[in-house]
Amino acid sequence: MRKKILLFISIAIFAMLILFGIEHFSSLNKKTQEISSSETQPTENTKDTELVIDIPKKEDITINMSVIGDIMCHNSQYQDAFNGSTYDFSYVFSDIKDYISNADIAIGNLETTFAGAERGYSNYPTFNTPEQLAYNLKDFGIDVVSTANNHCMDTGYKGLVSTLNYLDDAGISHTGTSRSSEEQNTVLIKDVNGIKIAFLSFTYGTNGIPVSSQRDYSINLISDDLILNQLALAKEQNPDLICVSMHWGIEYQNTQNKEQERLADLLFQNGTDIILGSHPHVLQPMEKRTITLDDGSTKDGFVIYSLGNFMSGQTKERTRNSIILNIELTKNGETDKTSIEKVTYTPIYMYKNTSKNKQKYLVMDIEKALNNYNSGNHIISSNTYSTLQTELTRIKNTMGENLD
Repeated sequence: MRKKILLFISIAIFAMLILFGIEHFSSLNKKTQEISSSETQPTENTKDTELVIDIPKKEDITINMSVIGDIMCHNSQYQDAFNGSTYDFSYVFSDIKDYISNADIAIGNLETTFAGAERGYSNYPTFNTPEQLAYNLKDFGIDVVSTANNHCMDTGYKGLVSTLNYLDDAGISHTGTSRSSEEQNTVLIKDVNGIKIAFLSFTYGTNGIPVSSQRDYSINLISDDLILNQLALAKEQNPDLICVSMHWGIEYQNTQNKEQERLADLLFQNGTDIILGSHPHVLQPMEKRTITLDDGSTKDGFVIYSLGNFMSGQTKERTRNSIILNIELTKNGETDKTSIEKVTYTPIYMYKNTSKNKQKYLVMDIEKALNNYNSGNHIISSNTYSTLQTELTRIKNTMGENLD
C-alpha cells in the first residue's frame, strides 16, 4: 500500500513538472515573438537613426630636403686635411653642419673617386681622394650622393667599384653608377618619414675615358632611351616623388643651355618631380613649375640647373660661391599627393684662410659671417668681408628670391 502511495505521488509530481515546462516554454516563445515583432515592426515612437563611424583623419607629412652641389677634392684640400697620421675633413663643414644634420634627407654630388691609398691620392684631371672623406660626409649628415659625373671613371672601373664599396661602408646611399646590370636596374628608394622618394642620376660623359661595352651598366650616360627606361623602373615602385640628378651643361656658364631645358622638359613630362643639376661648377638658375601632364592633370616640378661647387680647391670666379638648397615637401593626408611647398636657400662660400698652416678651408655661411662682422665680431678680415658681400650679390642675382 505504501509503495502504491509513493508511486502515485511520483506520477503526480512528474505530471506537474511537464505541465509547468510546457507553460514556461509557451511564455518564452510568446515573449520572443513580441521582441522580434517590436524589432521589425515600426511604432509611432520609432525614429530613423544613422550609424556614425568616426574615421580619424590622416595627418599631412612634411619633410625638409637639403641639397649641396659638387663635392670635389683637389690636392690642396686633402693635404690641408692631413693631420700627420690620417685625413680628417670634418672641420670643413663645421660652420654649416646644422643645416645638413637637421634635414630629413640630405643629398650631394660626389665628383671624385675613392680608389684607395694603394692607388695613390691624386688631383685634377684624375681625382682619387682619401676615403676618409666618405665617413666625414656621413657624419656631416649626407644621406645620398649622385655618382654619375665626368670624373666617376678617373680611376677606371676598379676605382668606380671601390668608390661604391667605400660609400656602402660609410652608410651613404648612391645612384648613377653600378657594379652590375642588376644594380643599375634597382632604383634607389628612400622612405623619408612616410614620403617615398626615388632617386636617379645621369651624366653627359666621362671626360673621354672609355666605358667597356661589356660594362655599359656601370654608368648612366645621358640618352633619352635610358632616361625613359629608368623612369619607368622608378614608377613601378610607386614613389611619391622622383628626384633626378643631371650632370649636364657647360662649365663656368651662369645660365642653362637649350639642351638642359630640353632634357628638363623630357624629365618632367615623364614623371620627374625634382631635377638637381651639376657640372658647370657655378650656380645656374632655379625654377618651380606647374607641370601639365598628358591626361590634363597638373603637378609641381622644380629644377635647379646647377648647384655649383660645394667644396673644391678651384679659384676661378664664381666657383667658390654656392648654396645649400632647402626644399620643403608635403604629402597630403587625404589625397596622398605630394607637393613642393617652398624652396629656400642658404648662401655659402668656400673660404680659405691663408694665414693658417692647416685646416685652412671652411664652407662658410655668408650671411652669418656678415652679420657677425657687422655686430663687431671681426673673425674675418675687412677684405674677406668685402669678398663675401660681392659673392652674396652674385648668388642672389643668379638664384633670385625664395620660391613659395
